[in-house]
Amino acid sequence: MNASILVFAAAIAVRAAEAGFSPEQIQQAHAAFAPAICVLSFSSEITKPDGEITQRDGTALGLIVSKDGLVVTHGHMVLDTIQPFNIRATVGQGEDEAEYDAVLLDKPADVNLCFLRIEHEGPLDLPCVEFAADPALELGAPVLVFGLLGETLDYARSFHVRHVSAIIDEPRITYCLDEALPFGFMCGPVIDAAGRAVGVVGYDLSRAEGGELYTRSGHPLIYHGGLFAKYIAEPPLEDSVRGDEDEGWLGIFTQPLTDDLAEYWGLEKEGGAVISTILPESPAAAAGLSVGDVIVELGGTPVHAKQDRDMVGFSKLIREMGPGTEVRIRFIRNGAAQAVGVVLGTQPKTLREAREYVDDVFGLTVREITQDVRIVLNLADDVEGIIVRRVKPGSPAHLAQMRPGVIIMRFGDYPVANVEDFEAAVAALVAERPSEIAVFARIRSTTGFFRIQPRWDEGNDQ
Repeated sequence: MNASILVFAAAIAVRAAEAGFSPEQIQQAHAAFAPAICVLSFSSEITKPDGEITQRDGTALGLIVSKDGLVVTHGHMVLDTIQPFNIRATVGQGEDEAEYDAVLLDKPADVNLCFLRIEHEGPLDLPCVEFAADPALELGAPVLVFGLLGETLDYARSFHVRHVSAIIDEPRITYCLDEALPFGFMCGPVIDAAGRAVGVVGYDLSRAEGGELYTRSGHPLIYHGGLFAKYIAEPPLEDSVRGDEDEGWLGIFTQPLTDDLAEYWGLEKEGGAVISTILPESPAAAAGLSVGDVIVELGGTPVHAKQDRDMVGFSKLIREMGPGTEVRIRFIRNGAAQAVGVVLGTQPKTLREAREYVDDVFGLTVREITQDVRIVLNLADDVEGIIVRRVKPGSPAHLAQMRPGVIIMRFGDYPVANVEDFEAAVAALVAERPSEIAVFARIRSTTGFFRIQPRWDEGNDQ
């Protein structure tokens, strides 16, 4: 741990002591609970209200709650419009650090948390947190909250002291904290003055995010252990949101028919889905739909979208109908009502299903370029290559200033059209061991070169 982190931690410790926790209590709690905190890295597939799908990489705190690798994290990782994939869990720090694949489990309906299972061929014996059966926290009680600092501080485990500022009895016991917490503390373990883990930091979903039963959003809460103990005792099944089932696809991007647009076009202010983009060779294109058409009924279901959030249900309806479904679409074109039959296609392969390759030599994690990536990046079909997903800090690629989003088209003297080409190029360069490698790549709308200097003398050739 470097000097700046030590000074930062010391300052927090002084405030903690003033709040009722001695340095000895803090150190004991840190030793007991911090090892169970892991770093989750993942990509998310985000469905925008207009039906467009984008991707984003992220990290989150994961808390190991069983020795065999059950992990809990904050519930905002999975929403109606957000699905994570390619999840990795980094356990431990420094020389003890280990990275594992993790699979998402079905999200509970009654608490805004997500559970994951660390995958490993052999048995695991990981540090984990056990929660007190009955926390019985009192108003004003001080608590320690452990979490993660940012990437620039190497995800060091840190803590804050908070107090129970309110207790809400209905419809279930809810403990409110007195101050906000950084994002890295979401789902961090909460420790009481007796040194017990009494729960985790949680945030309820707002109604716009799908919250229905218990909506106390926008304020940090303590989800006491009793709220999710049953999911630790009997973990949920593996996430089945997509599974192996194909999803229906119409091939359009849409926006809601706002009252302003309806007034401008002289239409009834009853909402609808305005087609803003039609993808080539899509079912919508084959059916003769046009940009500007206003869909008012899909397969017998009225479409009354007036706001962005209303479009989520429209996109979901198309996906759930499945490929091969013949759908009758009623729409308005130039003020006149029309109808057409459309046979839904199969949702094209997205970045979520794309093949990924982790290169340990140069420090690159790359993926194949899928159709949704081409749309987001405005890439023509004749642009071939692979897209960089992650760059390992301190690696030769990182020192060459490569970054996520770069599209590699040539690696050394080897053209790269797909992941297989890249994997073969890496193997060839390991055998050749050149002192420098030129990487021809595309960054947004421009192309250029990166200069990588491998560290063969460090045994970086496995």
